[in-house]
Amino acid sequence: MSSEFATHPTKPYPPERSDSSSSSSLDNQEMHAPIPMRPRLGTRKSSGTLIVPRDSCEVGPVEYEYEADDVRAMSPRRTSEDLENLGREAREELHRHARALQDSLVTLFNRIEAVKEEHDKLDNNNKFLQKYIGDLMSTSKITSSSSRGRK
Repeated sequence: MSSEFATHPTKPYPPERSDSSSSSSLDNQEMHAPIPMRPRLGTRKSSGTLIVPRDSCEVGPVEYEYEADDVRAMSPRRTSEDLENLGREAREELHRHARALQDSLVTLFNRIEAVKEEHDKLDNNNKFLQKYIGDLMSTSKITSSSSRGRK
């Protein structure tokens, strides 16, 4: 099926024209504008399949062996014990930090309570002084009005 399309070169369909000079203009078009042909590809080897069976030894990480002077061989490798120690140290540091934050929170709370108590005490003293001044003012009005009336 595909071979019959490849064997016959295809020409573009001529545009339909109604005038009588159409056949001579078509001949000129073919002469001046040939149909471009794609160059043939050279032969290539097949790249093969990219699918690899699961049991194949080609599947999985590849272990490399580095020479002693290679930088990658000199990088520090951490063991599971080192990782456990790092994790434990990080948890202890986090615990100390949380304890310090809790202590500072308790200190702030105590300070707030002390300020509240002081505020209440000063507020009570202020009310007492306002009442005392009000009483003095009212007694001074009474005494001043009674002394004017006697004159």
